[in-house]
Amino acid sequence: MPAHDRTAGGLALRGVVILAAVLMTGCAADSGAVATPPATTTWNAFDPSNAFDPSIYPTLPPPPAPPGETVECRYTEGGPATPRARFSQTATVSTVGTVTMTLDTTIGPIPLVLDRAKAPCAVNSFVNLARQGYFDRSVCDQLANDPGSQLYTCGDPTGTGTGGPGYLFADEYPVTVAPNANGFLAPMLHPRGTLAMASDGGVDSNGSRFMLVFGDTILPAQYTIFGTIGEPGLPLLDAAAATGYDGGADAAGRGRPVTPVMINRVI
Repeated sequence: MPAHDRTAGGLALRGVVILAAVLMTGCAADSGAVATPPATTTWNAFDPSNAFDPSIYPTLPPPPAPPGETVECRYTEGGPATPRARFSQTATVSTVGTVTMTLDTTIGPIPLVLDRAKAPCAVNSFVNLARQGYFDRSVCDQLANDPGSQLYTCGDPTGTGTGGPGYLFADEYPVTVAPNANGFLAPMLHPRGTLAMASDGGVDSNGSRFMLVFGDTILPAQYTIFGTIGEPGLPLLDAAAATGYDGGADAAGRGRPVTPVMINRVI
């Protein structure tokens, strides 16, 4: 597996979001003026007038064929354990078909289709955690809602973005097949409806956190994609995201959602 640049940590929302933050900072410095934040700390209600052309970014590579009808997944103890989940260090899992589940949330039901062929170990982990009730009463702690960067981050029972199940597992598609240039995985278009793991920025650092991509989003291809969001759930995420996030002037393109999205349970 090629080496990947994960030094930024967290979601590493590069490209559109970071560039905008850098440009704004540069303007303030050049003028010599002290930037004055707006009266409210609510940021980033989506403005459709902002230009974003997804066609200029490469699309994700096609997923490779699974090596067989089953694979062996390894889950190693590590990362935060808040709270610790039950897990087996090895599991033989299917690479065939899909698993349908639904996030029962405070904004309505969000259906998911988990793809075993793309990421069998991520699917197995998600199903295992869901059956334990690991996600019950957990909030999606982070929202990005700029053109080119529209996603929720969920899956941490502590609601801080730093929790995890006490185990880690290896990256899968597209991380293992994405083009690599000098240790960097290129930013690629993750289409609306993508369901992906949210690692902590390190190689093979997947735990419980995941991303609900509700708008075409540019991300480095360093996050395991393990399914899709069902069409009925996307308008619910759109409406909740429209109220923006509360993160302050240094939120760097993301923050805590103003409209809470809590996962009551996964069914």
